[in-house]
Amino acid sequence: MATAFFIFKNEKGQRIMIDQVESMTAKLCAFARAWHSNKATQKIFDDYLAYDIMGSEEYTEIYNFISQGFSENQDTKPYSKGDVEEIINQYLMPIPVSRIHFSEERLLKFAEGNQEVQYVICGAGSDTFSFRNTNSNIKIFEIDHPDTQKYKLDKIKKLQWIIPKNVNFVEVDFEKEKLEDKLLEKGFNPNIKTCYSILGVSYYLTLPVFINTLTSISEISENGSILIFDYPGKYDTPPSRRVERLAKITKSLGEKMTEGFTYNQLSRALYSLGFQIDTYLTPSRVEEEYFAHRTDGLKAFENVHLISATYTGGIVYE
Repeated sequence: MATAFFIFKNEKGQRIMIDQVESMTAKLCAFARAWHSNKATQKIFDDYLAYDIMGSEEYTEIYNFISQGFSENQDTKPYSKGDVEEIINQYLMPIPVSRIHFSEERLLKFAEGNQEVQYVICGAGSDTFSFRNTNSNIKIFEIDHPDTQKYKLDKIKKLQWIIPKNVNFVEVDFEKEKLEDKLLEKGFNPNIKTCYSILGVSYYLTLPVFINTLTSISEISENGSILIFDYPGKYDTPPSRRVERLAKITKSLGEKMTEGFTYNQLSRALYSLGFQIDTYLTPSRVEEEYFAHRTDGLKAFENVHLISATYTGGIVYE
């Protein structure tokens, strides 16, 4: 599900925008993390600040939005409490909590092996890592569109949270500004190993557009830097009922998912940009890692893959 922040170039070189303000699917993901933290007894990932930064009013609004069938029409007969919980657990929960576990676990392992690292969160939205992090050697850069970032900073101010000294908020208007320029203005050092997290974006982009994004990251990466992302797999067989329904939900919210990518397509693109895949979790591996032996019925999504790749520099694959 999208975390709205980027303007990308499409196949024709035209600029396209995910959104200027945090999208509804991004809010649903934030809600899912908060719900999981509050409700789950077997936590895949405990984003214990997700509810705080969302706030009780918005949390309730999102719950009601789900109960009305993902509609703001108050005349619609709401789902029962049990049905709402099933929708949250089946469709909204699995992707956000598994990918953030994967991403932050990989980040912390990366940080342990390096004295000083940078962490670039692409489309940070309601991400709370900056306030959960206990490693001051990780210099954090939260990237978002100015509108989205202002929305978040207003919430932080209202909560009276103190922004750590190692956290930098990077406003980027991609219609007018370059990501690398804005990062450098905020103290980003291209000579320091960096972890780039880009979660929930690939679902809404074609392969050439997503490759453009990876290219931009490779151009400012020091050898040994890592890239972490999730993506929807493309299969020859028809998608499962659950995958189809989630696609219909996001389409109804104005965020149409693409058909996805194959592993071969992405691995070739990564290798051509100088990235070597170091960790790859297929849906069955995601199930095994994060959803095995559960008693609440949560299952990994049938088409979601997780990748971590290390930048080694140069063209290594043709």
